[in-house]
Amino acid sequence: MIVLKSRAEIEKMAAAGRMVAEILAGLREMVAPGVTLAQLDAYAERETLKRKAKPAFKGYSGFPFSLCCSVNEQVVHGFATQRALVEGDIVSLDFGVLHNGFYGDSAITVPVGLVSETAARLIKATEESLYRAIDVADTAHRLSDIAHAVQSHVEARGFSVVRDFVGHGIGKELHEGPQIPNFGAPGKGPKLKSGMVLAIEPMINEKGYDVKVLEDGWTAVTVDGGLSAHFEHTVAITDNGPLILTKI
Repeated sequence: MIVLKSRAEIEKMAAAGRMVAEILAGLREMVAPGVTLAQLDAYAERETLKRKAKPAFKGYSGFPFSLCCSVNEQVVHGFATQRALVEGDIVSLDFGVLHNGFYGDSAITVPVGLVSETAARLIKATEESLYRAIDVADTAHRLSDIAHAVQSHVEARGFSVVRDFVGHGIGKELHEGPQIPNFGAPGKGPKLKSGMVLAIEPMINEKGYDVKVLEDGWTAVTVDGGLSAHFEHTVAITDNGPLILTKI
């Protein structure tokens, strides 16, 4: 079921989204060789509690951390362990909060020091594809236009779209309808309506799109060992076009 939000509810979601954006901005500044994933997780949780909000992911279906930290070939849902980042890594940071009854959810991929040309191109293409998708997140389009915008952008640059994980509606629940794939033909699916709030999140691989989940039951990795990048914004559909809720 797709739940349409009122203007007042979208304002509450924007408050949660700003918190997510602020915390991710702080995390981006922290990323450097020698920093551990656990340190990033501790910062995210501390800053969330300081804002009188709750980490959205900790305890969600048993997930043990506040922050998803996915390094290099890890696609999504990576654990915030004592692993230290090293020069040349890329790390995807997926984070959300629950505040005043509503969720905000966003993700960024950050280079650690100097990275390879391929890694830099992958990060750039993935972030660009998110904004291409947001550009068509309006009442003139259908749900699959978002998917097609992502796929066409990244495949033209030689990368592949993860099939096993998708974006989602968001509101009083972290995951609501509709599911939002990042691949598919345009002009399909429900018409976008004012009041929809969508977590749009391209997950893009350097090589093939096949992924597998590790024995921890959470961490998804590329089957071929290629790099993966992930960007996400929570976006409200309005009569005046898309409104990004997870930005400062």
